[in-house]
Amino acid sequence: QLQLVESGGDLVQPGGSLRLSCAASGFTLDDYPILWFRQAPGKEREGVSCISLSGGNTNYAPSVEGRFTISRDNAKNTVYLQMNSLKPEDTAVYYCAAGQYSGNYCTLPLTFYDYWGQGTQVTVSS
Repeated sequence: QLQLVESGGDLVQPGGSLRLSCAASGFTLDDYPILWFRQAPGKEREGVSCISLSGGNTNYAPSVEGRFTISRDNAKNTVYLQMNSLKPEDTAVYYCAAGQYSGNYCTLPLTFYDYWGQGTQVTVSS
């Protein structure tokens, strides 16, 4: 059974940093492109960042470009999202998702991804 587990969410002040982790069980994460997406109360889900199978290609939403960095450690079967310069508008539940498309690229729309976890809460507030 494919399972993804997100962790690392917390309450942080504006300008602070967090690192989210996405761990997989039941499958090898490096067989899948991975997306981080988020959902804030009353808002649509938003693809934040993705990373290709090889890790050689990444994409970011304009709202997080330059502040967030996605990476993968295949030896640990984990994908990370380093979030710096956090803003109150980054407050949301963050999820990671695994896709089943191939190729050395990744794409942000959630429709291309098939499995995701329960999410981890990130709250940015003073």
